Amino acid sequence: MVLISTVLLLLAGLCLCQANVIQLTNDNFDSVINGDKFAFVEFYAPWCGHCKALAPTYEKLGSVFAKADVIIAKVDADAEKTLGSRFGVSGFPTLKYFPKGSTSAEEYSGGRDIKDLMSFIESKSGARGNKAVLVTKTDVVDLDSSNFDSVVLDKTKDVLVEFYAPWCGHCKNLAPVYEKVGMAFKNEPNCVVARVDADGERDLGEKYGVSGFPTIKFFPKDNKDGEEYSGGRSEQDFIDFLNEKCKTNRVSGGGISAEAGRIDKFDEFAKDFMANTDKRDAILEEAKSLIDAQEDPKVATYYTKVMERVQTRGDAFVTTEIDRLERLLGGAISDTKRDEFSVRHNILKQFKTDAAKEEL
Repeated sequence: MVLISTVLLLLAGLCLCQANVIQLTNDNFDSVINGDKFAFVEFYAPWCGHCKALAPTYEKLGSVFAKADVIIAKVDADAEKTLGSRFGVSGFPTLKYFPKGSTSAEEYSGGRDIKDLMSFIESKSGARGNKAVLVTKTDVVDLDSSNFDSVVLDKTKDVLVEFYAPWCGHCKNLAPVYEKVGMAFKNEPNCVVARVDADGERDLGEKYGVSGFPTIKFFPKDNKDGEEYSGGRSEQDFIDFLNEKCKTNRVSGGGISAEAGRIDKFDEFAKDFMANTDKRDAILEEAKSLIDAQEDPKVATYYTKVMERVQTRGDAFVTTEIDRLERLLGGAISDTKRDEFSVRHNILKQFKTDAAKEEL
């Protein structure tokens, strides 16, 4: 029994040491906040909306200073009421810091953006945070006064812009959704998903009539004054909106839909070609005669290439080529190649007979 208790204590101590944000309670508070190190502590309540909004930022803060000689900690002051009372906590979240060499708390009243918190801790403790942990891959274009016009006012691009504030809870809730939208359109150079900190770039916010956060505006190629976006804010809502406006066929994750690349008239050619073996030469010639009139002659040409391959290799070419493309799409290929092969796959399926389609 003694051995089990010892092991549990060691495991608890191990978890405490490995955590980037240390969870404090009445039992461990004084042993952790003992004056040996500078400490920054959040007093929160699980039901508090502002606390929930701050939580992702606070976790990042813990990661930034994970290897520094400082303590980033938090207290559930709703459960640990004694600690809350002891340090005069009357609202949530309350942030306090303890200078090195002291166990007396001082109120933090600065900004709650990650940059504000980092700057404060570095100035007070002398420690240096690891900013590299904040660098995350994003397909959303970050705008400011130096690049806003060159991106948003480019008449070759349709641009969706979120005007946000770092402290805004609704903006924080939207952030992961907006990242997914950026990913969906990452391979569409002329359909841009962007954002601007309109609290930091107030001139831009005022110029475009931003009075609340987040405000989302769409800047199509033919209207650079901007149009208010008033649709839903789910990932699919944004994807549907941009596909309609940008004339694209994107799906969640960055792929393309089953309709992408297809041409209605050439879909009819494909079906007629496969169904009428005695008319294949005539159908192929008619399709070739209409290639130059299509919006995307390259795609139209691919339809005719498939017809030619079927004539020389037989109907089985369609199934064989679909299988080959599916193997390629299941491997490691570039985004550009994935789009190209997906379009070909979409077109090839129009050449499948009804019986063969049921097998797909």
